[in-house]
Amino acid sequence: MAGSSSTPGTSSSNSSSAPLPPKILLAKPGLVTGAPVAAKFGRGGAGDDDTASLRSRLPPIGSLNLLSDSWDFHIDRFLPFLTENTEFTVVGVIGPPGVGKSTIMNELYGFDATTPGMLPPYATQSEEARVMARHSSIGIEPRVSAERFILLDSQPVFSPSVLAEMMRPDGSSTIPVLSGESLSAELAHEVMSTQLGVLLTSICHILLVVSEGVHDYNMWRLMSTVDLLKHGIPDPSSLNTHSQSSNIGPEKDSKDKVHEGGEYMAAPVFVHTKLQHQDLSPQNFVHLKKALAEYFSTSSFMREKHGNVTKEHAVSSVVNPSQDPDSVVPSLFVIPIKNKDDSPRDQYESHYSMLWKLRDKVLSMNGPSFARTLSERDWLKNSAKIWELVKNSPIIAEYTRTLQSSGFFRR
Repeated sequence: MAGSSSTPGTSSSNSSSAPLPPKILLAKPGLVTGAPVAAKFGRGGAGDDDTASLRSRLPPIGSLNLLSDSWDFHIDRFLPFLTENTEFTVVGVIGPPGVGKSTIMNELYGFDATTPGMLPPYATQSEEARVMARHSSIGIEPRVSAERFILLDSQPVFSPSVLAEMMRPDGSSTIPVLSGESLSAELAHEVMSTQLGVLLTSICHILLVVSEGVHDYNMWRLMSTVDLLKHGIPDPSSLNTHSQSSNIGPEKDSKDKVHEGGEYMAAPVFVHTKLQHQDLSPQNFVHLKKALAEYFSTSSFMREKHGNVTKEHAVSSVVNPSQDPDSVVPSLFVIPIKNKDDSPRDQYESHYSMLWKLRDKVLSMNGPSFARTLSERDWLKNSAKIWELVKNSPIIAEYTRTLQSSGFFRR
């Protein structure tokens, strides 16, 4: 593999006179020996607040971001980290700011916070950022582990700071989310969340949908909208990789490239974080599980089983294993709020133990397969084409016009 951990400012000549700066994990080198397996990672936790101050003292490094400020998909920086291996798993995450998306992705990566001089692959939200209501993730930041898990951490949805950054003085959007159409920043911000969801459900095997607490259903509504608007967007393997033209038109070229088969949808894992002790009772968890199943009873998320998702529940001590053994429901996982000492006391589970269980769960899942076998590099190249299909989707464009005519958004 061409890519390895970035080591800014290191030199053999000055290694004895000055301490080496911390390393940022961009990719784990490793041999590709077959299907990805879950490794025994260190139990150090992920995403301590003090890593933000360490990261701020590092020399600037090139971002691997797949989405630019102009909302275009770029693959050049991340492509060297990928190989011709065909046995890989893509795990994405989507959710509002401050819910712990980057912390979860660091855990999936296998980051060990006890390693001296090593920063996590994804920067987590610092206390200063929380106070200032700033977001820490921009676009889609990819990382790849030695076990060939490709992790995609996305910018937050429903984020006031994202909206503030993309708003011009006249209220219009600086980001052209739809080709050739000028939108207000509020409407563009709404559409961006939908586009991110459609893209991630198209190019990932597993998608973590993260919410805070048990009473926030905004992500449920977003994923329901994504399910309705994803029609006509294939998986990356269903595109004609030998097309003579690299530019994809709104409809003409896409009709020739879409694989004629069933609609592809990544396996969702709904994760609710920062739960209080009383929210973790067996009765509350069962109610949340039933509510999730009822909400998505007619969605694409219910159409088939994804590996062992429906056979095992997130908290075995909370759910009756004999209840609805044949029901096909999206996977649900709950993570307690992090205590200062994180002592178990009389909790059902601790914050870190549930993070570890979520990691083991996701890394052992058998998500849906793409229609055809393709390599990591072809997956990335075709994901860029999928993004063009999303931006030029006539269904999403019609949905945007409907929102615009509703009167709820500035023109």
